[in-house]
Amino acid sequence: MGDTDEKPPAWARDRVRELEAAEPEGAANRARDEGARIPDIPADAVDEAERLTRLARDAAGDAEAEHYRARRREVAADYDYTPRVRETDDTLVLYPSEWVESGEVQLGRIDDTDRAVEVSLSGPGDADRYRAVAAYNEAVVEAVAERADEVHVENARSFATFASNHYVRPVDDVTPEMRAEFRDEYFPRNAWPTAAQVDALGTSLELVAEVAATLDDPGP
Repeated sequence: MGDTDEKPPAWARDRVRELEAAEPEGAANRARDEGARIPDIPADAVDEAERLTRLARDAAGDAEAEHYRARRREVAADYDYTPRVRETDDTLVLYPSEWVESGEVQLGRIDDTDRAVEVSLSGPGDADRYRAVAAYNEAVVEAVAERADEVHVENARSFATFASNHYVRPVDDVTPEMRAEFRDEYFPRNAWPTAAQVDALGTSLELVAEVAATLDDPGP
């Protein structure tokens, strides 16, 4: 069963950009009770599926590309999801597997479109720029890990993922508006933060800025 070139159903054009992952169990249950629907695949699995998709695109040959696509299928299958790349608008789509049969999405099985997750693969900048920025942001996280507690490392990793995947920006080149989006929207919804992480976030972001100032940025 292939992973690409699927023609999108009409409903799928409504983008699900926020990658809202399941919050702690009680909050998720409350959201469902109130009629809200949360994707059943967590943000870190979505990020890994995106990473594997980009690696497959950059692979040296068909065998290597298929290796990454197989890993992507495994990551998604752990949460009963099926990955596709929608070529018409260059978007990675993760469908609940119960919607898919013989490689085709069965429209009659779609119970709530919010259960699907979409990730644009055509963010600002080309693939080389993305790789450079992601490597730089990961280096910042590793440097934070050398000098700070794990709570700050986890916060730094969430911020690095946000900056790389949503804006293809180095962590020290994020605008105040983007930083506010991270703190107010992405972090509480997608990072699954503990109370300690929430309390430490301000200090964590200061550490990220301090560490980034000591590293060479990835260039234009």
